[in-house]
Amino acid sequence: MTTELRRLRNYIGGEFKDAADGRTTEVVNPATGEAYATAPLSGQADVDAAMAAAAAAFPGWRDTTPAERQKALLKIADAFEARADELVAAESENTGKPLGLTASEELPPMVDQIRFFAGAARLLEGRSAGEYMEGLTSIVRREPVGVCAQVAPWNYPMMMAVWKFAPAIAAGNTVVLKPSDTTPASTVLMAEIIDSVLPKGVFNVVCGDRETGKAMVEHSTPAMASITGSVRAGMQVAESASKDVKRVHLELGGKAPVVVFEDADLAKAVEDIAVAGYFNAGQDCTAATRVLVHESIHDEFVAALAKAASDTKTGQPDDEDVLYGPLNNPNQLKQVAGFIERLPAHAKVEAGGHQVGEKGYFYAPTVVSGLKQDDEIIQNEVFGPVITVQSFTDESQALEYANGVEFALASSVWTKNHGRAMRMSKNLDFGCVWINTHIPLVAEMPHGGFKKSGYGKDLSAYSFEDYTRIKHVMTSLDG
Repeated sequence: MTTELRRLRNYIGGEFKDAADGRTTEVVNPATGEAYATAPLSGQADVDAAMAAAAAAFPGWRDTTPAERQKALLKIADAFEARADELVAAESENTGKPLGLTASEELPPMVDQIRFFAGAARLLEGRSAGEYMEGLTSIVRREPVGVCAQVAPWNYPMMMAVWKFAPAIAAGNTVVLKPSDTTPASTVLMAEIIDSVLPKGVFNVVCGDRETGKAMVEHSTPAMASITGSVRAGMQVAESASKDVKRVHLELGGKAPVVVFEDADLAKAVEDIAVAGYFNAGQDCTAATRVLVHESIHDEFVAALAKAASDTKTGQPDDEDVLYGPLNNPNQLKQVAGFIERLPAHAKVEAGGHQVGEKGYFYAPTVVSGLKQDDEIIQNEVFGPVITVQSFTDESQALEYANGVEFALASSVWTKNHGRAMRMSKNLDFGCVWINTHIPLVAEMPHGGFKKSGYGKDLSAYSFEDYTRIKHVMTSLDG
């Protein structure tokens, strides 16, 4: 008996539509490895239609008052909250994530973030008018940039969609959003919920693959392209956008150093690092997966972390005892396993290092020690439930190792010495530095990195401002 697959559709100009040429892709639940839906494989005609809808809607949305935009976003937040169970179920089917943790750790922050940007819509600050030349008054206006092409990733498809559309819409822009081809379900459900709130064309969803995203970024209509994804994808977006000088917002890879000094609270550090490293199967650009430990406590730390890994459980979404679910797709499982298979002889797998079960894409919580700074697994993003441990001798070497990668998104320092914590936070070359914690995010504070981790900020007023442009207006006092 063949189970009929659910049919997902694009949301363009307030209508749900199939791809113009009828092409589809299967959507697979990574917890089972089985298809549960089909989604449009959108082409140029679909992208053209979405861009036209967003462009047509822009003048009207741009001219709404901040109070009107705030009201709309608050309605969206309330609607998401009211249909939380549906969103959580869709996200879990999308990703295989535990239902309970998705409901408690993702849905509430999402709703809070939408409400934050609703408030930000009415608090955009600018310089006061003034006379900087005799007889002339200058005014600085902040305006929406226009149509925004946005590409969301598969690791947090629901939350990353919010990080993209909420600040853009709050600022008066219109949006064409593409979810990952492996995780479109929750974004399509969001469109269904948003349909009753926003004017047609303000928010559009186009499903598809890399070629669909490429067509969006290269399209002549958007004034801005925003992507959360791999470094390779970010570089391609930046190159494509440069051809017509689009504004670009990039949140790319990470390789977060977690620096543990000898005076740290070892038990707390191990417990928190294990959670921050394995949550969401380590599929997080800020995950605590690259630990640097002072040599005097290295062996004790490794033993404790290996024990924590062995106590961490992965499994099906309805199992309340699991910390994380499967990797997102078979290619990601192959990538994570490949890092372990290619480990150099001096490395030691202290825990895990293998696939779990025969169904789905589960990988065991893993700890690897004995690594050197130039090892592949230290320099490149694994994006899986793998924590590496290196030893350092002093603060100078800790900084050298921590900064010695091409990524610069997030980091943490574990010490009771306030001066050391301040020195490290000053000298760590990362967009975020946590002290004696790792991974908490709040809507009011910016998230974004340096170097190959990209540029632009998510969350906070800085993200809101990224979706605006600055205009100088000067008027004569004589006229």
